[in-house]
Amino acid sequence: MNHQQTRSTGDGALLRRYEYEDGWVVAADLGADAENVSVDTVGETAIVVIEGEGEPVESEFELPGEADAVAIENGVVTVEGQR
Repeated sequence: MNHQQTRSTGDGALLRRYEYEDGWVVAADLGADAENVSVDTVGETAIVVIEGEGEPVESEFELPGEADAVAIENGVVTVEGQR
């Protein structure tokens, strides 16, 4: 397993990327409730929108490939794909 960790500047999400022989996982710790978060993937990009007080906040992050599955649990978005 190959593990990469990056943190965006400011109050951005903590991103972790795990690469395996047959696939990969990208996890982003958003600290938001699942009902306030929506995730869409387009090609090799994940688009995350967090609804809350005031205007929604939108973020994008690059993926190592096209996503096969997206899950949100306990404030963590997980995107999975195959090699």
